[in-house]
Amino acid sequence: MYEAEISRANPACIVFLIDQSSSMRATMPSTTQSKQMAVADAINSMLRELIIRCGRGIDEIWDFFHVSVIGYGAAVGPALGGPLAGQDLVAASALAQGRIRTERLTHTDVLPDGTSTTHVAEMPIWLEAAASGGTPMCEALRYAHRVLDGWVTEHPGSFPPIILNLTDGESTDGDPVGPAQQLRSIGTMDGSALLFNLHIASDLAKPTRYPSTAGGLPPAGAKLFSISDVLPPDMRDTAVDLGIPVEPGARGFVFNASMQSVMLFLDVGTPA
Repeated sequence: MYEAEISRANPACIVFLIDQSSSMRATMPSTTQSKQMAVADAINSMLRELIIRCGRGIDEIWDFFHVSVIGYGAAVGPALGGPLAGQDLVAASALAQGRIRTERLTHTDVLPDGTSTTHVAEMPIWLEAAASGGTPMCEALRYAHRVLDGWVTEHPGSFPPIILNLTDGESTDGDPVGPAQQLRSIGTMDGSALLFNLHIASDLAKPTRYPSTAGGLPPAGAKLFSISDVLPPDMRDTAVDLGIPVEPGARGFVFNASMQSVMLFLDVGTPA
């Protein structure tokens, strides 16, 4: 289980569920950046990383991954912009050509001797920040089910679909347990779909990362924990390599995540 090799014949499918409710306008703790911007930056960075993983030679992108980005707030549906607007699923090669624009970002790094160095990096943009409406998480899970139901039929030998849900609150359209169970019931010959959940911080409380039990979590956290899958061995190994202590039975769940935890969550939850 969860051992299928990722190839062009058997690509992996990754679904990002992005909370775009009005509460995402609030700032991340200890920063001046809004949650909506922080999440958009993290997703754009991960999409860029996925394309890099698919690169073979100069300007050649192999379709090792199919990607879906679904936003849920005032509406539920595909969230990519530009040439990919309205598309539920896109292959890596189409993603590489479908950016909205490219932004030039200036980074300053402090060296061990105390001096600093500045460099400019280009960041492709596929997802724009958005925040309005409620948190229709149940409909987002059902939408992902509809998207993936056909995909698993066409790719029965692939690594099971991975769904990464990033939210800062509770579902406002019902209990997500039922829709989550339906979503996790689909899969490939290699196993059932994997649903991982990340709760974005609203305060400076210490995050809970990849717990094996719901002990100590508030009700909102316990609910998201209950619909999160156990990390497969390879993903657990990735967490350890990133310096994250995980116990046997650790689930793909982070509560009260900082920006750093958001980035690590995306790294842990995507296959190499």
